[in-house]
Parts: sequence; C-alpha cells; structure tokens
Amino acid sequence: MSDETGGASVSKPSVADAGSTPGGVLSIDAMGGDLGPEAVVAGMARAVKLNPAIRFVVHGDKPVLDALIAKRRGLSDHCTTRHAEGVVTMDDKPAQVMRNGKDTSMWSAIESVRSGEATVCVSCGNTGALMAVAMIRLRKLPGVNRPAIAIFWPSRNPKGFNVMLDMGADIRADADDLLQYALMGTSYARNALGLDRPRVGLLNVGTEEHKGRSELREAHDLIEALADANRFEFVGFVEGGDIPSDRVDVIVTDGFTGNVALKTGEGTAKFVRDMLSEAFRATPLSKIAALLAMTSLKRLAARIDPRRVNGGVFLGLNGTVVKSHGSADETGVASAIALAWDLSTSGFSEKLKARLDTATGLQDEDQA
Repeated sequence: MSDETGGASVSKPSVADAGSTPGGVLSIDAMGGDLGPEAVVAGMARAVKLNPAIRFVVHGDKPVLDALIAKRRGLSDHCTTRHAEGVVTMDDKPAQVMRNGKDTSMWSAIESVRSGEATVCVSCGNTGALMAVAMIRLRKLPGVNRPAIAIFWPSRNPKGFNVMLDMGADIRADADDLLQYALMGTSYARNALGLDRPRVGLLNVGTEEHKGRSELREAHDLIEALADANRFEFVGFVEGGDIPSDRVDVIVTDGFTGNVALKTGEGTAKFVRDMLSEAFRATPLSKIAALLAMTSLKRLAARIDPRRVNGGVFLGLNGTVVKSHGSADETGVASAIALAWDLSTSGFSEKLKARLDTATGLQDEDQA
C-alpha cells in the first residue's frame, strides 16, 4: 500500500505485499461465519504461511479455538485466544446484539481494537450487527454522518480493481453523505491501489447532469467543487456498466444500490461459471475443447472469483473493521486477513482521519 502522497502500488490486496513492514495485531472474530471457526482458523493459517509477521488475537470459544489452532503447525505462536461465550448469528437483530451482545466473540473482537490491543478487526459475522457494534464501541470519525462499506470490484483498470462504496452500511445517503463517501473512497483508493489522483464517479441512471434524484444532482456539484483541492478527478455521473470499466477508480452510491449491485455481480459471476461448466461437459467434443482451453478457463475463474477480493472495509470509524463474506472459506478468510494486514501496516485509519479533517476544513471555507 502507498500513503496519501503516492508511493509503491499493488495489483491487489496481498499479505505478501506487506513484507516485513512493522504492523499491529489483527483481532479475529472466529465464531460468526457460516462455515464455523474451522474455516476461520484455516484462513489464518494460510495467511501466516504467506506472511509470518502476522499476529492475531482470536475471539470465541477458547477450548474449541485452542484445539483447532493446535492442529495447524506453528499457528499457535502467532495467536492469543480470548474466550467469549456468545455468538452473534446471522438472524440476530442489530438492536438485540447492542443490548445483549457483550459476551459475544464479535463484541470482544471490536473491543480489542477499541482498547488498542489490535489495529484491525476481521469478522465473517452478521453485517448489520457488526456495523452497529463497531459504531457504538469505536464511534464515528468527527464530521462523518454515516460510515460506509467499501469493496474492491474487479475491473479493466491496470490495477485490476475499482473501489465501490457504500455496499450496505446504510440504505440511505443524502448529498453530504455521498460527498463523504467520495472523500473516504478516494483515500482508500490512494492507499490501497497506489493511485495518486483517483477518478471518482457518482452512480446514476444516466450520465447526463439533469438525470437522477435531487440529492444525486446536489452531490454531483459538491464533489466536483472539492475535487481539485483533494487531489482527485471527478468524472461525473457513471452508470452500472461503468462499475467494472477503466473509466473510473472509485464508484460512489448509497448502500441500497451498492448492495443490490454487489449481490447481482456475485450471482452473475456464479451463473457464468456454472454455464461454462455445463457447456464444456455437454458432449465429448466440448470436453476436449475444455481440456484445450483449461489454462484460459482457470484464468477466467480466478479473475471473477469473489474470494480473492473478499473483505469490505468499514470507513468512517475510529478504528478499522474488515467484514468478510459470511460464507467465506479458507481462501476467502485469508484474503480478508491480507487486506486487514495491509491496512494495519499502512496506518490507513490515521491517514483517513487526516484526509477527512482537511476536507472538512476546505468545505467550511468554501461555504463561508
């Protein structure tokens, strides 16, 4: 990762890129995923093989976790376990967790970041509950009304990814929220993708300036006004087809639209993989064709595999949280940990806060 002034860039999030950079400790909620703590511990072991510098504080059922960790050679040297009796399920309501969730692995994992014991929290658990606990324990950064979830979206850009936010932290977003998303997304792209001057687009139903809801048109003007001072290029409105394109680096939208786009993209990728598999198994000739095209097919499968970019980052909090997909397997968990480690070693949270402080001052001056 690079800092706010530029620097070395990476093609995708990877623990290997962090090298021996001094970093903090990662806090892992090991109990919240669909596949249980086995998948989480397997992902931790995979991440450590790629970067032995990683250290974990692991939260959950201590006897269970200690036994799973002991089965992975050398992993115990990288782990401290914290016992937490409760588990936040995917069906639990955020309000319920905030009232009664203090004994859960999710709450404990967030507390490690709040206390400074760890720098980044990683969880496969309930998104709404995770955001609610993170907001109440870590608090929002000054000037942030609504935090956002940012993800990497595979694209035609040289880096291979675009940044998109919000992906579901809050279904609502007014013009000021969208401006903050643009600023946070720009900082994230600058640090995570090494882009000195990211291109920002505002997702709309068309590219014409008169289209879209009033808050989108207002946000368009606000973002455009602060682009030069914050060192990013505003390309204006973009459409759904631009999300994986090389026209833009950061796509800004509300959480409702972003989450629908994300689930649609994941479903489409799975549909393409399934249809290709069926087509190449249909006849003896197609099976031969599949063998001949195996290298290209594997490359395509890897390119659209959501596991390799697993991990949405909660932006706008006094601390960093990475939300892994609930159904993440070993590969997906390792990818989320890789992203968390890169954020930890880059000091991203402090840089984002500084960027928002500067931008807020510029906005105040502009409105004076």
